[in-house]
Amino acid sequence: MAQNAYIKLVPASTTQTITTEELKNYFNYYKEITAKTGDQLDWNYAYSAFPYDIKEHESSQGKWFYLSATQDRYYAILIGIDQEVVKQEDGTEREQTYIQVTLPEQATAGDKGKANEFCKFLSKKLQGELHLFNGRVMYHYPRK
Repeated sequence: MAQNAYIKLVPASTTQTITTEELKNYFNYYKEITAKTGDQLDWNYAYSAFPYDIKEHESSQGKWFYLSATQDRYYAILIGIDQEVVKQEDGTEREQTYIQVTLPEQATAGDKGKANEFCKFLSKKLQGELHLFNGRVMYHYPRK
């Protein structure tokens, strides 16, 4: 069975909406910073830190894309963007954007580890509310 994690863009987040192109830019930024870490260590860390190619299916319509593995210990990670209606404390409703990270049934333990790593990275950058695969919640936004 597929597993899902969610990064919710709450009102305290740095942004309230995001596109797949912006998400791809975050992944490219992640690749750059891990490559710099590898340069400092004189090791090809970028190859191990991000063992995926970013691919988009023609039917995705700008709503989702996937990370296809470039190494045999990994399979794939799917990433999509959608919106949900959330009821606030005062009873009003508002639309909230969330990023869904899905591990398909064929995903490996390596995929799950990398997906957790990417989710934490994205959630910190966006100051979001991260709902992990195991059901736990991490708050990366300033709370009152």
